[in-house]
Parts: sequence; C-alpha cells; structure tokens
Amino acid sequence: MGFVIQNPKFNPAQAGQNLKNMETTIEKLTSKDFSSDQEVRWCPGCGDYSILKQVQTILPDLGRPKEEFVFISGIGCSSRFPYYMDTYGMHSIHGRATAIATGLKATRPELSVWVITGDGDSMSIGGNHFIHMFRRNPDLNVLLFNNQIYGLTKGQYSPTSEQGKVTKSSPIGSVDYPFNPIALALGADATFVARSMDRDPKHQQHVIKRGYEHQGTSLIEIYQNCNVFNDGAFEIYTEKASKKENILLMENGKPLIFGANDDKGIKLDGFKPVIVNLADVSANDLWIHDETDLVKATILSRFYDDPTHPDHKPRPFGVFYVNNNKETFDTLFNKQMEHAMENGMGDLDKLIAGRETWVVN
Repeated sequence: MGFVIQNPKFNPAQAGQNLKNMETTIEKLTSKDFSSDQEVRWCPGCGDYSILKQVQTILPDLGRPKEEFVFISGIGCSSRFPYYMDTYGMHSIHGRATAIATGLKATRPELSVWVITGDGDSMSIGGNHFIHMFRRNPDLNVLLFNNQIYGLTKGQYSPTSEQGKVTKSSPIGSVDYPFNPIALALGADATFVARSMDRDPKHQQHVIKRGYEHQGTSLIEIYQNCNVFNDGAFEIYTEKASKKENILLMENGKPLIFGANDDKGIKLDGFKPVIVNLADVSANDLWIHDETDLVKATILSRFYDDPTHPDHKPRPFGVFYVNNNKETFDTLFNKQMEHAMENGMGDLDKLIAGRETWVVN
C-alpha cells in the first residue's frame, strides 16, 4: 500500500506543478484504485493477467496521483491493457504506440508514460518506430509482452517465434530466423534493458520498478505464456524441475551463478563466456555482472540459443544494461523549444512559408 497526494479539483494540466502549493488531501491508494471497471477479457490462464497484476501492485508505491499515469498500447492481446487501468490511456494503432507515446512525453513531460506492446506489435509493423524510440531516448517505460506467437489473430508465427515453428501461417515450419528483442534494443542504443517472466511476480515487480526509476527509455521484455496458441514456450525457464539449470539471474556486482545447487558459473575467457563448475574455480574468478558495461551486456544478450543444444548457455533474466548519461529526448526537445521562443525563432507561419515559393500552372 502506498500514499499519494490527490487534489479533488485535479486538472491534468496542473500535474507538473509543485504539489505543496495545491489544495490537497492525503489518500491511501491500493492496487484496486488502479483497476478499472472493465471486464478483463484475456483467455483464462493467460500470462497477461500476471503482468497486469504486478503493474497495479507497484503503482501505489510510486507516490504519484493516478492522473499522472498514461498507458498507451498498439494492437494485440497485450494492447487491451489500458482498458483495465484506472488511469489515462489510449489504445492506439498497430505498431505506433511508441511514436504516440514519444509525442505525448515531449509535450507533457510531467506525466509518467508507459508503452504496452507485444512481440508482433513492436517487432513487425512497429519495428521502425521501436528502434528509433531507443535512439531518441524519451523517458518512457516500455513493457514488451513476448509470447512468440500472434495471439489476437489466432496463432500465426511472430517475429520472435523460433525457426521451424509450425503454425497456421507456417504449416510445415517457419524458415525465418527470430528477432532477439534484447540484442535489438542494445544495438539501437537503448539506455535500460531488462528481462523478466510472467510466472515470477516478485522479479517482475522489482524489474518494473527499476525501469520506472530510470530517466530515459526503459525496455522490459516479459516472457508471457499464451496458453491457447503457444502453451509452454517458456516452460524450461519457469518449471521447478528445469528452471535453475536454464536461467541466469543477473544481479549487479555479483558473480553469474546458476545450476540446481548453485554449483555452476560463467567465466570469461577473453570475450568468450565459458560455463565452469564452482568445485573447480572460486566464485571470485567468475564474471561479475556490471550493468553499465555495454560490451558485456551485448554478450549476455546473445545467451539466446536453442535450449536443447548441448552447448547452450542459461537464459539471463534481470537488468542487462543501464546508461544514465544520455539525456532524454523530451528534455532536449523542450530545451530547444525554450531557446527558440526566447530568440524569436517561434514564428510558425514563417517556418511553413519558407524563403522560396513556386507558382504552379
């Protein structure tokens, strides 16, 4: 349970003002205060329920009025999310939630803007907007629901589906190589990149809070089970019998250790990661995770091979990379606007007219 200051006469335009100067009352908020009156219409057992629950759980602890949160989605099962949040929101168009959110944050920088998207929405039709969002670095919180399938349109393979995936649109198996969302984001100069999973609520909450606290675009890829069209896609990482051998929980400043008995680790041989037994080496000799090291984060992002391959590495979960030194797009945009206005550069009519005209017969 968290505490927020709420104004009964609240106007969204006032959201960025100093709350101490507003006539306020103190109200306790809970997760129920962030739940809308809309019936949640996902398939029973869908991993989306868990993500919705974790977001509604952490928001009261962030110390902000509901009116300062905005959730913007594109198209897909995940994109129903704004309907279920008792905040401002927008169910936008396919692949364009990132562009709409960037524009909103630029013009209303005091708001907390969240992008809800799926692997099809962001990696396919929205791919170009997705990478340019990272390049610009607006202060957005992006939750990417990755179920490796198209769920809303009933089970076609998606840009993150594994090669050979048999679906309605690939009846004898997809020949496409899948996108690796973490590696893609790092290659586009993202400033906060993390991964979690729907069946680990505490880890989700921790990582989502970390992303919220970051000044810049935070990407959190969440493995989300589609129990109708791709059930068990991430079972190896979530089931008790297999997960400890196949997941690598990254913690900043700590060695990379995994295994059923925490008896294995990752060591770097130059830039080549090697799995070692802790019976043979000291934990002090292992790779120590550093969230600020882009080169090592890129290596970790490539622990993405076939889990059935004998030489596969465990799949990393947690925060891969954080860069706090890149100024946000919304900050730079508004600084430029202020400079233009102060120096008489804000005449829109002159900008549109330009210096040259043509007569068309």
